[in-house]
Amino acid sequence: MATHVRRARLFGARYVNNSESLEMNGTSHFRLLSTYNSRLNSQVFKAAFTLSEEALSQDRGAFFTSINGTLNHILVADIIWFSRFVAHSDTYHSLARLSGLTRPSALNEVMYANTRELYSARTTVDNIIEHWVNNELEESDLQRSLVYKNTKGVESKRNFGELLSHVFNHQTHHRGQASTLLFQCGVDIGVTDYLIDIPQAP
Repeated sequence: MATHVRRARLFGARYVNNSESLEMNGTSHFRLLSTYNSRLNSQVFKAAFTLSEEALSQDRGAFFTSINGTLNHILVADIIWFSRFVAHSDTYHSLARLSGLTRPSALNEVMYANTRELYSARTTVDNIIEHWVNNELEESDLQRSLVYKNTKGVESKRNFGELLSHVFNHQTHHRGQASTLLFQCGVDIGVTDYLIDIPQAP
């Protein structure tokens, strides 16, 4: 099987038999996911701001306790993962900007108790992610392996494209928890479908 076909299947691309043309590749897919990530984060925080800080920090029995705690966890994981990704290529200048942010020490760390300060940091990270995906991420990067250590110091070596998929999936998973907590407070964050970020085919 040709390499470009294997890549298409790996990242969910559809390969058209009659024209032998690849309609989607990994980098284009991750560009859409980065746009989706930014849109959903904006919707979640806009909804959150309709509640008081007391309501946002209230223990609701969630895995990361509160709405604020859940949103902090998403940011914490993003900072940890994208900081690891800096080592994957010497052209990832955008991700190097993450070094200017506080490095979390635990996955449940509440880096920002104030939700508006959390949103400011969230926006900064989302802008970095979008710029990186759109300007610095190369298709060949997705096929190589990344060696990294987890928060317990255990070393792993995994396919970089799959790791990036994991990070976007992780965001969606916990954002779903946040949206449920908000809905239980009577706040609807709006349309969450990734579908609306996929452009119409010509």
